[in-house]
Amino acid sequence: MLDLVILSLHFLVCVLISLVIWYGSQDKDLHNVSKGTAEMEHDALVYVGREDDIKKSQRITTKVNGREVVVFYHEGKFYAMDARCYHAGGPLHLGDIEDINGQSCIICPWHQYKITLETGEGLYQAINPLEPSPTPRWLSKGVKQRIHKVTVDNGNIYVSPPDLSVSFDSDYYADKYKSNGDFAVGK
Repeated sequence: MLDLVILSLHFLVCVLISLVIWYGSQDKDLHNVSKGTAEMEHDALVYVGREDDIKKSQRITTKVNGREVVVFYHEGKFYAMDARCYHAGGPLHLGDIEDINGQSCIICPWHQYKITLETGEGLYQAINPLEPSPTPRWLSKGVKQRIHKVTVDNGNIYVSPPDLSVSFDSDYYADKYKSNGDFAVGK
């Protein structure tokens, strides 16, 4: 009987903690909205540079609505994402691009996290120890990095402002470094 009481109390505490966490995240979102910062319409495109210049440099860092964004040109396509890695805020504009499992990925220079340029998925390598001869496979952690839509128009490159109604892990570092303003590289 005592076990049942302890188990019930444990369950109640877990539910209460979950509610506090859930309501706490809702309050955080409401607090950010109430700051009165003006955001551009989601349809409004932000000019980030000339197509030829970005092709030549292969990447640029810029600000889109105060948010650090890196724009890559890789294998004939333009990609844009939050400039800070979702894991610990590493400067993605300093990372190398590698092909992993048929996908172009930026490798964070701080902790070697792999992020697909196309979707913002975090990739990791895993094995199934129950297999007779376990072989490493690339798996997805899900979309962790915010991706921004790139538009090419008449030789100009534009990035769409983020839709902040959906959150991603990289939002934490995008907000943290928003006020910094200098693409500081320090850990």
